[in-house]
Amino acid sequence: MPLETPARIVRALADRGYNAEREAVTLIANQPDPMRAIERAVENAPEDALVLSAEQVRATIENDPTGEGYTTPQGRSDGASSGSQRHENDPHVSGGTREGQPRDGGQETAVETEGSAAATGPGRAETEGETGDSAGAADSPGGAAVTEQRSEAETRSGRETTTGTALDESAQATEVGSAEEETTGVESARESSPEVRSTREQTTGVRSTEEQTTEVEPTGEQTADRRSREDREIEVSGDIPSVGTGEYSDFVSVFQDRYEKLAGQLRGRVNHRPAETIEQMSPGSDAALIGLVSDIRSTASGHWLVELEDTTGTFPCLIMKDREFADEVRNMLHDEVVAVEGTLADDGGILFVDSLHFPDIPRTHSPSTADRPVKAALISDVHCGSEEFMEAGWQRFADWLHTEEAGEVEYLLIAGDMVEGVGVYPGQDEELEIVDIYDQYEAFSEHLKDVPGDMEIVMIPGNHDAVRLAEPQPAFDDELRNIMSAHDATISANPSVVTVEGVSVLMYHGVSLDEVIAELPDESATYERPHDAMEQLLRKRHVAPQYGGQTRIAPEPEDHLVMEEVPDIFHTGHVHKLGYGSYHDVLMINSSCWQSQTDFQKKVNLDPDVGYAPIVDLQTLDLTIRQFV
Repeated sequence: MPLETPARIVRALADRGYNAEREAVTLIANQPDPMRAIERAVENAPEDALVLSAEQVRATIENDPTGEGYTTPQGRSDGASSGSQRHENDPHVSGGTREGQPRDGGQETAVETEGSAAATGPGRAETEGETGDSAGAADSPGGAAVTEQRSEAETRSGRETTTGTALDESAQATEVGSAEEETTGVESARESSPEVRSTREQTTGVRSTEEQTTEVEPTGEQTADRRSREDREIEVSGDIPSVGTGEYSDFVSVFQDRYEKLAGQLRGRVNHRPAETIEQMSPGSDAALIGLVSDIRSTASGHWLVELEDTTGTFPCLIMKDREFADEVRNMLHDEVVAVEGTLADDGGILFVDSLHFPDIPRTHSPSTADRPVKAALISDVHCGSEEFMEAGWQRFADWLHTEEAGEVEYLLIAGDMVEGVGVYPGQDEELEIVDIYDQYEAFSEHLKDVPGDMEIVMIPGNHDAVRLAEPQPAFDDELRNIMSAHDATISANPSVVTVEGVSVLMYHGVSLDEVIAELPDESATYERPHDAMEQLLRKRHVAPQYGGQTRIAPEPEDHLVMEEVPDIFHTGHVHKLGYGSYHDVLMINSSCWQSQTDFQKKVNLDPDVGYAPIVDLQTLDLTIRQFV
């Protein structure tokens, strides 16, 4: 009989009140009669067991008195073969720089896609849009720009076989992992793109290699270094309760705290003087000031007048248009913290700026890595409950997590919007498959059961979830936690820093990306390149700098949105676009979504990237992108 998919095994066990380890599911799936194996495993499970272990299932199979549940560890019994194995190429392409200028912090990134043409490298990846125009390449030291173009026939519908022939859609719906293509780099692969350019960075110059991989069925064998859930290393900081009262003092406190935290990162670079002290200094004196940007405006001559505010007052600073850093003013947001150095005017009433500093990520930053082979899947924006939720794609993703190929993927990090929510935007009720918010979470929990039972899951809320909209968003309440308790997931606030196997991951849903993209020029941030906006947030060391705009910020005694420590990985979602890059050795990932285009998205001209699962090797910080739709 045909092999049962691991996800169906998991669902059948869930219906009986059990979850199971990955190897246990694989052992059951390999049996001649998987349903009989399930019944026998459940009958022999300890009374207090909620998770079936591989040892329990193996003992049950080997002790089956009929012999019908037994199969050898090396393979499945007669009639259970899933067909021939597929071999596919993995082209690696060395990559380059934007406009030929080397950038620091490049990370090598290998990318694979499930059913998708791919393109990009570790820095900034570019894909050709509907007009066919292409932009630069990845950012990395010493790299040279290299592009690999594929024909329209090879990338039709964004899916390729190893020979370049598009797969039939019906085959994709029934075969897990079909049309798998391994390439280097993916930022965005849309069906409308006739060509895809890919880049890969290599500090030693340009090289191109090809590696063969084989798609295999799950065997249930674990790597020798695979750890149990109890032995895994995971820490979460940021799960804070909301203690703000909304009084004036809270508004004052949050900005004072922001100023002190970010000014502390800048004081080592400038000889700071308070604004009130600078007002009393002699004309022509050298001065330096650290402050929040309270106003930005251009003069009639095209210069920039920036007013900075500290805890003692405000002071005007003039940045001449011919300064090499003048264009940086266009990337400033109100309420971010910067430092300036310069000379006071003859009347002492204005500071002529000679240098401008952002808190930024130090160029000396060296990311931490895990001490063993282990990987994490970083996803976001599931939107369960929407009519456009891609259930089939999620099922393929869950099936893949049960395969031997995904054996090292021990962590699943979800950056918000588990459900579609209710009343989030006008006319949303007409696009809901499930209209009750709690029923949406029940459905999400059922889909979460398809994930291997021994996988560690971390979740934070997003703007569609049933928490307050103002950031920071506290974690889900007890009622929702109980609904989503299938995997005993770690649930934290938005944003949170999650340290996985020694690698720190800043998880932020990403609502402020809308504001950054709206406020900054197109060359600095667009929806097609969400990692550009993420880079701006890293430079500002704050996930939501501007107050009073599109992003709601809660007045709390402390500003929990400041990036006090440099993360190794910055993970966001929200904008439903796939993008990634490296900035000063911080890996940036915006992980697309699991919801196809809604009518509302059509009205706002948003073409989502759907069904991508970025997989990070925590030992090397190499990135692999897979698509499951």
